[in-house]
Amino acid sequence: MRSSDNEPLSGVRVLDLCRVVSGPFATMHLGDLGADVVKIEDPRNGDESRRYGPPFVNGESSYFLSVNRNKRSCTVDLKSPAGRDAVLALTQKADVVIDNFRPGTLDRWGLSFDAMSKNNPRLLQCSISGFGRTGPDANRPGYDLILQGESGVMDITGDPVGPPMKVGTSIADLVTGLYASQAVLAALMKRERSGKGGRVDVSMLDAMASLLTFNAGMYFATGESPKRRGNVHPTISPYETFQASDGWINVGVANDKFWGLFCDVIDRKDLEKDPRFDQAPKRAANRAILVEFLHPIFLGKSREEWLGLLGKAGIPCGAIRTVGEVCEAPQLIERNMVQSVEHKVAGDVKFVARPIRFDDEAPADSTAPPLLGEHTFEVFENWLGWSRAQFDKLAEGGAFGPNRTEAAE
Repeated sequence: MRSSDNEPLSGVRVLDLCRVVSGPFATMHLGDLGADVVKIEDPRNGDESRRYGPPFVNGESSYFLSVNRNKRSCTVDLKSPAGRDAVLALTQKADVVIDNFRPGTLDRWGLSFDAMSKNNPRLLQCSISGFGRTGPDANRPGYDLILQGESGVMDITGDPVGPPMKVGTSIADLVTGLYASQAVLAALMKRERSGKGGRVDVSMLDAMASLLTFNAGMYFATGESPKRRGNVHPTISPYETFQASDGWINVGVANDKFWGLFCDVIDRKDLEKDPRFDQAPKRAANRAILVEFLHPIFLGKSREEWLGLLGKAGIPCGAIRTVGEVCEAPQLIERNMVQSVEHKVAGDVKFVARPIRFDDEAPADSTAPPLLGEHTFEVFENWLGWSRAQFDKLAEGGAFGPNRTEAAE
């Protein structure tokens, strides 16, 4: 087990009934903060993301490896009576249960909140779903692509004359996972005051709709839905992407002060006092005209030249970097944000660490993402104090499925 005595969630036990991304991302963050996270997986195939790929590293999915560090894997057949009883036993020692099944699924398996909390009134359950536990769409399946579209985010993403575009990462899954981990932390604080557990409902649609912020505000103010703007900001200009001679950069001239500095850098003081551009609202209104002046100017220098000139002047700017450039970025390396663990099969597995520091202390060392069923007996021994004989008796009842892994034995 990981040594996390100094971490904020040390001593908190989390039973993770999640798979794929949204739930595993939430529980990984709780594990990063020191919680003892036990991942319950189907004994036949495990979390389906174990098969997502390519790429695979010695047969291990890089997708799975990316969101399952700091957890222990316990294989249990949730659909069997013995498996249900095994999980109910674990819930008696858990602080938190997190799932991302469709609403009602656990109830049908005899794992309702009432059943799990019957002998543990302090238990917290956080349920993640596509559309929430209530409402006309509650029973719809929810996947990232579907929710990016349903939430309005795709409609405002992409080129103005092109089709709607999804965000380049699984933003619906990831944001929902972050909200879920935040909700668990808040529920734990609430429990400290009340002494009672309870339920938390986190919907992917709700999470994504919350990101609309000023876009929703624009609709409520005007009755009109915002249109796709590409990399253009609706109320600030120039605040967008420009092509240099050898790559792309972002420039954020967010106010009139920066506008004056920007005009100095590009050696166009005439634009600073131009009545079409001398105030921020005017620059936004006349953006199309303004960028006609700016595009050829930016093509005249390299990406690094512009970043140097703009940065020296204090103007917000940045490169459009590849994933590879980010993973090798000196800023992240210096802050120890790129770390690695030794996996039993995949070898050295690198990952982007948690983005939270307490008192400037580096986080505790992580444990590698688990093999399927790697810790099954260990979990029952640690949490419940079971002997091998008690464990084997449960196994004979089918709790761990017909294909109990060697790791579980």
